[in-house]
Amino acid sequence: MSALFTPLSVKDVTFRNRIGVSPMCQYSATDGVMNDWHKVHLGARASGGAGLVIAEATAVRADGRITPGCTGLWNDTQLEAAASVNRFIASQGAVPGVQIGHAGRKASAAKPWDGGAHLKDGEGGWPIVGPSNVAFDPDGTRLWKTPAQMTVADIKEMQDLFVAAAKRALAADYKLLEIHGAHGYLLHSFFTPLVNTRDDEYGDDLRNRARMMLETVDAVRAVWPENLPLSVRLSVCDWTEGGLTIEDNIQMAKWLKERGVDFVDCSGGGATPDARASIGSRTADQLKLAGQLRAEAGINTMAVGTITKAAQAEALIVEGQADMVLLARGMMQDPYWAMHAAMELGVDVKAHIPVQYGFYIK
Repeated sequence: MSALFTPLSVKDVTFRNRIGVSPMCQYSATDGVMNDWHKVHLGARASGGAGLVIAEATAVRADGRITPGCTGLWNDTQLEAAASVNRFIASQGAVPGVQIGHAGRKASAAKPWDGGAHLKDGEGGWPIVGPSNVAFDPDGTRLWKTPAQMTVADIKEMQDLFVAAAKRALAADYKLLEIHGAHGYLLHSFFTPLVNTRDDEYGDDLRNRARMMLETVDAVRAVWPENLPLSVRLSVCDWTEGGLTIEDNIQMAKWLKERGVDFVDCSGGGATPDARASIGSRTADQLKLAGQLRAEAGINTMAVGTITKAAQAEALIVEGQADMVLLARGMMQDPYWAMHAAMELGVDVKAHIPVQYGFYIK
């Protein structure tokens, strides 16, 4: 029996296997609204056998989008479009999930294929916010806007926006909700000392820097049903001197567990230009750190980064590094990665794919 293909039940949700589609920004929405591209992109991976399909980073407010092409859940038009996608995902036997967040000082950027730099206000961009008024790369050659430092009133309003997005996620029939607290976006930027230079109750020491994340989780947990799983994505290491360590994130995970969080999605880096580069170069290290955090915090983890082979994914589950594995590039290259992994591991693949495909497999 393959551990990777053993069902996992968390609260009232059962994942048919331990394979998840990691949130992957598609930069293809209009006014935050999903369209046929998203249905095909996410639906294909559900048909391909994944147990969990997490929709891309979805903004809680228009100014929280990474780019003008990112999805959102700040109005009911976006809710209705997402619900249509989720109906198809669920019909294929996968669990639909969504990652909600705010991009903070990294918002208002051009799409990657248009260069990825900040867009000027009035030229498709918008004003940005953060814990401190420090630009992402003040010494860079490209334009990086300076964010407005959020007041305590701004923080409370932002937390209310996360609550509203969580309610819409529930109405859209998502069964797993993930709060984005990684990659230098708003919640992570409050937590990391690389960005947060505040001296009030939301800055200075570890507990104060964690306050924004923990209060947001508390507020969301109050409206997200107890019988549905809640996840938080963390950058479990900043990979930069003076930044967050795995020990800092183990403490955060313990605080999150106390608040009813069911999973920590273990990513890394992204807070600063140096740490952003590490997202591509240090991802293999994240897999070990996911196991360390799981063991020391006593919480379910999702491992992500450089997972390419079925045997590798199987070993991560068998060895206790993670409870689920998430794939991004692997799923982009092969929407049927889960189906092919089942074949490689000798699993009855027909239990993990649509009957239409199973008919052709002997």
